[in-house]
Amino acid sequence: MLDTVREVHTPEGVALRLPTAGPVPRALAWALDMAIRTSLAIAAATILAALEAVGSGLYAIVLFGLMWAYPIVCEGAFNGQTPGKRVMELRVVSADGAPVGWIAAIVRNLLRTVDMLPFGYTVGLISTLADPHGRRLGDMVAHTVVVHVANERTRPPLVEVEAHGPTVPLRPAEQAAVIAFAERAPRLTPERQRELADIAEVATGARGDLGVRRLAGIANWLLGRR
Repeated sequence: MLDTVREVHTPEGVALRLPTAGPVPRALAWALDMAIRTSLAIAAATILAALEAVGSGLYAIVLFGLMWAYPIVCEGAFNGQTPGKRVMELRVVSADGAPVGWIAAIVRNLLRTVDMLPFGYTVGLISTLADPHGRRLGDMVAHTVVVHVANERTRPPLVEVEAHGPTVPLRPAEQAAVIAFAERAPRLTPERQRELADIAEVATGARGDLGVRRLAGIANWLLGRR
């Protein structure tokens, strides 16, 4: 039901579903961060120009910080998000779904020197397109992954229908898929909702709009909303 989802299992046996990000939203986040860094560099150049030789030295330090420290500090201090990633609702997390650590943030960003080769992030682009979870080489070495994170203020609620059990027993993976459908349904078109609900006809005993409502009811039942 969900594309580009990385499923990991915690030591407690809990399955985490991580919706990994592809190259397009990541590129847009990078472009936003680059615009911010460029603006800061221009502002610093304007201010430090009056200091002549001393200003040139300070400006070199500022450029180094914007190039290397900016992404590392943002990802390490702000739960895996730079300003660009926050706008695009992306976050860097560890491969097991845990918050990204400082070491991982440093490694993945230092390896941008490889991902940028030979120009324009060619190596990184090829890597994200080839990897099923959209990871560039820096992510692979640092054991991190970039995922989509829904803005809590705009997260749609589950469909409000009466909870009821499925007509047949569901395996854990099927239960997770039903809950995932109910969470995503408000973002899907009615046609796509019906198409997905028809796949679960065995569990709901219905198709079309009725199947959608019954599938949402099963999700509420699985979540204990009885």
